Amino acid sequence: RQAPASRWRWPGLPLRVIVNIIHSVKGYHSKTVRFLNVAFDSSGDSLLAGDHQGNIYVFDLNGNRFNLVQRTMQACTALAFNLRRKTEFLVALADYSIKCFDTETQELVSWMRGHDSSVSSISVHGSGRYAITTSTDTAQLWDLDTFQRKRKLNVRQSVGIQKVFFLPLSNTILSCFKDNSVFAWEFDTLRCKYQLPTPVEGSALLYKVFAVTRDGRIFVAGGKSNRLHLWCLESRKLIRIIQMPAKVRAVRHLEFLRDSFDGGSNQVLGVLSQDNIMRFINIETCKLLFDIGSHEEGISTAAISPNGRYIASVMENGSLNLYSVQALTQEGNQPPPPTFKVVENRSRCPSEANKLTMRVTSGRSERPWKSKESKIQSRLLKLQVNTSPENKENELPGGLNKKRLRALLKGFGEYPAKYRMFVWRSLLQLPENYLAFSSLIDKGTHSAFVNIQNEYPIKSQKLLRVLQRTLSALAHWSAIFAETPYIPLLAFPFVKLFQNNQLICFEVVATVVVNLCQHWFEYFPNPPVNVLSMMENVLAHHDKELLQHLIKHNVTAQVYAWPLLETLFSEVLTREEWLKVFDNIFSNHPSYFLMIVVSYIICSRAPLLHCDQKADFEYFFHHRNNLDINVVIKEAYHLMETTPLDIHPQRMLDDFIPLTKGQYPVFNKYPKFIVDYQTQEWERIRQDEIEYLRERQLAHELEAEAQQRKAEDEAWYRKQELLREAEEQRRKMLLEEEEKLAEQRQRLAAVKRELKVKELQFLDASRRRFLKYQQDQRQMELKRLDDDIARKVECCSSSSFLEGLFLKINKEKNQEAVTKEMKEEVDACRRKVDLEDHLVQRWMEVDREEKQKVAEENLAKAEQKRLDTDWRLRALHKLKSGDQACEKRYQEIAKLLHDNRVKEAELLEAMREAEEKKWEEVIQKKAQLEAEEKAAAAADEHRKQFLEDKMNDAFELAVKLQREDGCFGERVDDAVLLWGCQHEAFSK
Repeated sequence: RQAPASRWRWPGLPLRVIVNIIHSVKGYHSKTVRFLNVAFDSSGDSLLAGDHQGNIYVFDLNGNRFNLVQRTMQACTALAFNLRRKTEFLVALADYSIKCFDTETQELVSWMRGHDSSVSSISVHGSGRYAITTSTDTAQLWDLDTFQRKRKLNVRQSVGIQKVFFLPLSNTILSCFKDNSVFAWEFDTLRCKYQLPTPVEGSALLYKVFAVTRDGRIFVAGGKSNRLHLWCLESRKLIRIIQMPAKVRAVRHLEFLRDSFDGGSNQVLGVLSQDNIMRFINIETCKLLFDIGSHEEGISTAAISPNGRYIASVMENGSLNLYSVQALTQEGNQPPPPTFKVVENRSRCPSEANKLTMRVTSGRSERPWKSKESKIQSRLLKLQVNTSPENKENELPGGLNKKRLRALLKGFGEYPAKYRMFVWRSLLQLPENYLAFSSLIDKGTHSAFVNIQNEYPIKSQKLLRVLQRTLSALAHWSAIFAETPYIPLLAFPFVKLFQNNQLICFEVVATVVVNLCQHWFEYFPNPPVNVLSMMENVLAHHDKELLQHLIKHNVTAQVYAWPLLETLFSEVLTREEWLKVFDNIFSNHPSYFLMIVVSYIICSRAPLLHCDQKADFEYFFHHRNNLDINVVIKEAYHLMETTPLDIHPQRMLDDFIPLTKGQYPVFNKYPKFIVDYQTQEWERIRQDEIEYLRERQLAHELEAEAQQRKAEDEAWYRKQELLREAEEQRRKMLLEEEEKLAEQRQRLAAVKRELKVKELQFLDASRRRFLKYQQDQRQMELKRLDDDIARKVECCSSSSFLEGLFLKINKEKNQEAVTKEMKEEVDACRRKVDLEDHLVQRWMEVDREEKQKVAEENLAKAEQKRLDTDWRLRALHKLKSGDQACEKRYQEIAKLLHDNRVKEAELLEAMREAEEKKWEEVIQKKAQLEAEEKAAAAADEHRKQFLEDKMNDAFELAVKLQREDGCFGERVDDAVLLWGCQHEAFSK
């Protein structure tokens, strides 16, 4: 959809400015919405821009249109548009969060939080799968497949983070801190690889901004100074200090300009300074090439497209300028002059910092500040280029010349170690097809190399991973490499040499296979018989005697030539010798590789002529030998010159052909049906193996499950045994506790018995004392009455003497009868007391307090009744034996006795009523206890039966006592019933 509030300005712009974009809002108060950040996608044909209102636009530079893809409603602080999914982009917002949106669906894909301050930069890994977001206090590593945070880098607040980012085309993370320390980390293991040393004395610089070349070799840092530090990350040394013009006081942004001919070692650096002008300089020649921006139209920030065609800059006025690099410089698509430029130190200052310092100069006059149109005119550095056909043929990327390189190689025998990799990349003309290589890597590990560590046990895990990825990429590129057994041997030297740059490693191996391994796979899976025949013909021409010796001992070219070919001399040469040999191989025609093999055999003729066993020959071509490699190289050149044309390998082999740019060429120079058949067979074997492994895994799982079940059963049985033992132990403890409780009850019962016996003895003594006291009182009263009667008898007449005597006799008789009755009652009471004592001793387990109380009350009442009756009878007899003349007194005494009897009857009636009330209460309590007894009958059946038996015995005893003693027995029966009920209640 179109954004109607935006407009693109075309007319009146200089040629180098493609478009000027201004986002203006029309209304009562018209205003311009300022752009804040820009970012290119991986192809460089789409531009992402965000303004301070949160609007995100996508500009299609090829289709000449733009879309408003998102409204975030808050300003963005960083953008990233080079993810693995091409339609997705990352935007860091003012609320410290990072969001991922889709440009096609315009939907939110993910929302990532974790920062506590504004995110200043977003760095995306070359594969597009991982990203690093940086703020002042932390840096966080995100997995863009799951949008989960993998790692977090925290630092002290006093240090602070400047920037953390991925090195291009590698698995290295570079972290730059505010204390000028720079660390390199291995991405896979997050292990610190190295730290850049402190710059030399006199060149201290507070780093603020950073940039790295595409090949990851040169690292540039700048800050509040007009100087730039150039570091070589391979040697980890400060190699140059570039001094910008005096007008530059601080550097705000650094970015390299990509070039199609520099092989990734970018030479042009864009430097945005405090005056809002971005100057582009050549870091090798330190020449100012061109600049963009001006004091009136200053640049706030800028981004350069990955293809090096466009420069997008956010201007100070909030607009967006898009520049054409081709219009800014005419040397963008041409190689630099074919000359070596050596930086000479012309300063006489002895300081080491000054030795490294180079000033930026320009071949043109100082910038004239005239009209506005002249301010944005492009300034070009024109180079004198020799365009002769011979020089064009010898021109190489990176400004090198093949003819001069060969002259240098013949003069020194090898290339300088410091520049060897750069020279090789130029000689091989590597295209650095990053997108194509990423697509191969994204396919993952090839099935043929999943278990490569079993066949090639390499100690370094990093080297093993790089080898596995390189071989997998080769297998995904062409199926033949998955079936070729010697491809790991062929690729390993280059993997070890380029392990920090996998793209270069893959392209070097692919170039070697395409050019040096011509016609190798025509007889697959057999060795290249045609190539071996060519070398045998050359050997026969130059050393027929040696060839005859080899044939005599049945040593074919597969023994003396093929081991050297398939290992690329890595088994027979040292590292330095191998590098020297390949300096010459890469600098010559592909046939030189075969010639150097023949040269190695010819130079070894002396030891070979002394060998007569085939095993000795095999050993010789698989191990290092005492051989001067310089002689071998010279002999190879001699063979190249003296070999006849009809047998020369150069006639059969094509000239060097570099890999195509953009996409890798199709490699199908092999018998496809054989490879397909082998692939099918391998696939079938792999499927069978997978099925076997699956069945074995299933069997292992079943076995493990059976073992687990067995262990669970054993554990269950052990647990049951432990529970049983614990139960037995608890039972023993309960029995012991019950025994202890029974002993305590027995001791308590014995103590209670002793206390009851003592209590009964005390009561008996008290009762006896009380009875004695009453008896003494009655005797004193009787004695007093006797004295009164005697005194009155003396006063009476003689007629009444006989009557008084009779009365006295009757009184004595009645007294004897009463005494006898009292004795019987006392004996009965004593028998009852003995019976009560027997019952108390027999029923100690029940509550016997109530029974004792009732027995004592009955005994006391009987004793009281006996004493009262005795006293009344004695008083009556004494009164009757008194003076008969005092009949009136006797009648009164009789009346008194009658009244006492009436009152006694009333008292007895009241006692019976009280006794009936108590009996009713006893019945109620008995009913209540019976109800409780029914509720607990299930638990106490045995005890209930026992108590019922004892109650029956008690009832029988009560009946027997009732028969023997009437009223007292009836009370005893009631007491026994009461005791039984109380005993049941107590037991419950």
